[in-house]
Amino acid sequence: MSVITLKNYALGEWKEGKGNLVSIPSAVTGETIAKTGSGGLDFNAMTEYARDIGGPALRKMTFMERAAMVKALGLAVMERKEELYALNHHTGATRKDGWIDIDGGAGTFLGVASKSKRELPDDTIILDGPVEQISKNGTFMAQHVYTSRRGVAVHINAFNFPVWGMMEKLAPTLIAGMPAIVKPATATAYLAEAAFRMLIEAGLLPDGAVQLIVGSTGDLLDHLNGQDVVSFTGSASTASKLKAHPAIIRESVRFVAEQDSLNASMLGPDATEDSPEFELFVKEVVREMTVKAGQKCTAIRRALVPATLMDAAEKAISEKLAKTTLGDPSLEDVRMGALVSQSQRDDVREKVSALVGEATIVFGDPATASIIGDDAQQGAFVSPVLLRCDSPREAKAVHEVEAFGPVSTLMPYADFEDAVNLCNRGGGSLVMSLFTYDPLIAREVVANSGAFHGRIAIINRDSAKESTGHGSPLPMLVHGGPGRAGGGEELGGVRGVKHYMQRTAVQGSPEILASVTNSWVKDASVEDKAPHPFRYKFGELEIGKTIVTEPRTISLHDIEHFADFTGDNFYAHMDEEAAQANPFFPGRVAHGYLILSFAAGLFVDPAPGPVLANYGLDELRFLTPASPGDAIKVRLTAKSKKKRNDEYGEVRWDVLVTNQNDEAVATYTLLTMNAI
Repeated sequence: MSVITLKNYALGEWKEGKGNLVSIPSAVTGETIAKTGSGGLDFNAMTEYARDIGGPALRKMTFMERAAMVKALGLAVMERKEELYALNHHTGATRKDGWIDIDGGAGTFLGVASKSKRELPDDTIILDGPVEQISKNGTFMAQHVYTSRRGVAVHINAFNFPVWGMMEKLAPTLIAGMPAIVKPATATAYLAEAAFRMLIEAGLLPDGAVQLIVGSTGDLLDHLNGQDVVSFTGSASTASKLKAHPAIIRESVRFVAEQDSLNASMLGPDATEDSPEFELFVKEVVREMTVKAGQKCTAIRRALVPATLMDAAEKAISEKLAKTTLGDPSLEDVRMGALVSQSQRDDVREKVSALVGEATIVFGDPATASIIGDDAQQGAFVSPVLLRCDSPREAKAVHEVEAFGPVSTLMPYADFEDAVNLCNRGGGSLVMSLFTYDPLIAREVVANSGAFHGRIAIINRDSAKESTGHGSPLPMLVHGGPGRAGGGEELGGVRGVKHYMQRTAVQGSPEILASVTNSWVKDASVEDKAPHPFRYKFGELEIGKTIVTEPRTISLHDIEHFADFTGDNFYAHMDEEAAQANPFFPGRVAHGYLILSFAAGLFVDPAPGPVLANYGLDELRFLTPASPGDAIKVRLTAKSKKKRNDEYGEVRWDVLVTNQNDEAVATYTLLTMNAI
């Protein structure tokens, strides 16, 4: 193929870098496939363009509009993904490896968009938790909220996942209403640039929402301020340099780091050589060593087994590794491709040499490899390497040195406490996995190792078939970890969106808070004039629209009929003496669901109208028992609204049921779907 000259996307235009360009070789053939550089870019102008043009445009959109945009962008990449697969093998990845990166990247856009559409409001502000009543009489209250930051997000990505790594950061950033400047790793920038072009050519992004740097970032970080975010994926050493940048320290720039880590996998002490968990463990270690040639920040670097199973585990893993074919990843009979570059191969060899001081190579040779494919003989290939460390408690390097390639170290543990301590010796990881069939062991591992790992995958014979495995970050789950893993978090559903927003405590009167949050607050004003709230279409209904019903008296006959009709003969409703012995009840009381049924009968407007369906209750609480003779009434108030599509929207209603003494009998949130 001809050499591609990569371009930057800055200030709304594609721009070729000036000056000497850097050549990017194919990981497979060693031939130059692309040239790249960022010379001539005005990085200060790029940050200002993002803040002044991109930010305001995104913030005008609601979360629902941003989520729809991100979904459409994901679909646009999916439609053109074969263009990316055509470049994928040059990174050293097989098509199966590329599926994680390419389909996985687009799928992350779709997943984050879907979660956001379901869970975020049709608004530009997110409420965080309930209203806090500060004053005695409720005239001064507080509400935590999230709002969009007024800066730019700088995304600095790693070489191993040029598409997924870019898209998993972009999806929550865009939905948060924040523009981004993307900096892919040079070694695979040609694949990132191709995917980025698809996003731009989809014609869905506002001007300034995204920009791309395919070379050095120059003085970019000098121009950041306290509203900006830097999100980094890569090595701990690079993260440390970036964190120490004067502008990041001076301006308290939010810094999110996802670093490579010495992830562990543990075969539980309940396993035997014949148990399904043993086979599953072996299979997972081999898979994590060979997928993407072991170049995954989540790959298994330390494999822990009971001391009695060391020889069996070594034999089983080695036998499976021996079946791994190495070579040109575009060939069908090749299972594992190349490392991303010759320099990466040299680094892996150097790190293996450091590990050999404490461990023995029991499979593979980092210096030699049998390679399939005539054009691949000069590629950056290295054989899978399994090491064995028989004294991991005394060892240091195996818990601190990471060979970022198809390398893993097998080590024994004496007992459960020893196993947990060895897992935690990694100093913090993105993920650990546990293979056990004992639920008590699973609980103890989480309780004793959870603080050291961002994710714990517990896999056994029941879950293995549908398990996503040890090394697969998912859009709805947190990706990140403490300590060595960087201390940051990405993804995690809408949690990832909030990383690019600011949480603020807003204080004021109920009326003020209701206005700020677009959500009715207790003691805020209401409008209770006719017609009934159920007569209004979604677009016509205003927050605070209320109906207060006439009372209905609950009789003993009502309670007994309800018990007979439903079969709920719980003693508190049917046995006066037993009910009086219960400290919560004055005697026989009405069923909670009888109260809900009567409440619905009081507030429902039965005629056909805009209310299409009642689809649930949230936050139901029964507060004061209702005894025979009590008269209950209902206040129903439109609390918040969220458009679902062009035909209907969700309305959340605050429901308060009180008795003749104005005591709260029950409270809950009613959810209805109303026609637009």
